Parts: sequence; structure tokens; C-alpha cells
Amino acid sequence: MKVIAINASPNENGNTAYAVNTIAGVLKENNIETEIINIGKLALRGCVGCGKCGELGRCVFNDEVNEITPKMAEADGLIIGSPVYYAGINGTLKSFLDRAFFSKSKAFRLKPCAAVVAARRAGTTSALQSINFYIEFAEMINVPTTYWSGVFGNNGGDTKNDLEGMQILRQLGKNMAYIMKLKENSSIPLPEKDQREWYSFIR
Repeated sequence: MKVIAINASPNENGNTAYAVNTIAGVLKENNIETEIINIGKLALRGCVGCGKCGELGRCVFNDEVNEITPKMAEADGLIIGSPVYYAGINGTLKSFLDRAFFSKSKAFRLKPCAAVVAARRAGTTSALQSINFYIEFAEMINVPTTYWSGVFGNNGGDTKNDLEGMQILRQLGKNMAYIMKLKENSSIPLPEKDQREWYSFIR
């Protein structure tokens, strides 16, 4: 089994990376491979709502998003990690997730997904909620843990001193491994998906 982990921090050795690697370490102990993809320094443009990805199965803008999303589609699980900027996810991750989930969300259905954010002081829960919107939209399994999966630290590596946060992430990794193994050993097919109804609020 394999997990794709997205690290949206421009600091590839910062607290977000430390948090993502903590989860990956637990998955490794459970014989689950994790590939970490750093997107924080990429110049990604945002979604323009053209709808072409529905026809093409990929974004019309040919950049790294189209290189990464097939890996996400093939993976057995996902980790999405972000630093907290102004109580939310950073702009690079927002652009990436908008385009990745518009073009490939059907392939993510009922895959386990773990969200983690790192902050100096505050804004973790609102940043996590931003990621959770994508997870819910794609009908993914939002991996639970003992508390919200936000960790704290200022300089790179400070997160290791957030003992409760590290415990939360380790449990997140254990729970993710458990869910992935349940899916791997189940012969039950995915539930049938109804045709989507679109309601207009303007009458």
C-alpha cells in the first residue's frame, strides 16, 4: 500500500514537513510506503472554473498539478499538510487543491485522507476546516484522531516539542494504517453512487 503526502510549506524542512514525516513514520512501521511531494515553492495558478477538467480528466493548465494528481489517484491514501497563513491554508495549497479536486475527485472517493497543519500560534482549526471541505466533497474517509491535527512551532523542528501534538499525529498515523488495512482486506464493493442532483437557490 502507498500514501501520497502533499507538503504545501515552502520550507521543506519546517514544522509542516516534520508533522507530515511523523505520520509517515508510523505508516512505515505498518509497512505502508509514503511518498512526500513538496509543492510549497511551485508557482501554481488558481482554478478559473472553466469546467474543461470534467471533459479531459485533467486540468487545462499543463503544470505540476497534472503530474501529481495521477499519483494521488493511484494511491491508497492521502496526507495533506499545510502551514497556517492568516488562519488558513497557504495560497499554493489552495490553488493546488482547487484544481486537483476538480479534475480528479472521483478517483479519491472513500480513500483515507489525513489533514495536518502547523502554526506558530493560532488558526489551526480554521485551516484544517479548509482542507476538510475538500475531503468531504470528494467523499473521502477523513481519518480521525484524539484531537484536531494541528501542531505548534515557530522555527523548523519546534513542533517536536509540542508533545500533545506529536501524540495526536502518531495516533492519526495508527488510525490511518488501520483503515487502509481494513479496506485492503475487505471484499465489500464501494456503495453505489447516485446521479448527482444540482439545486439552484435562485428562483
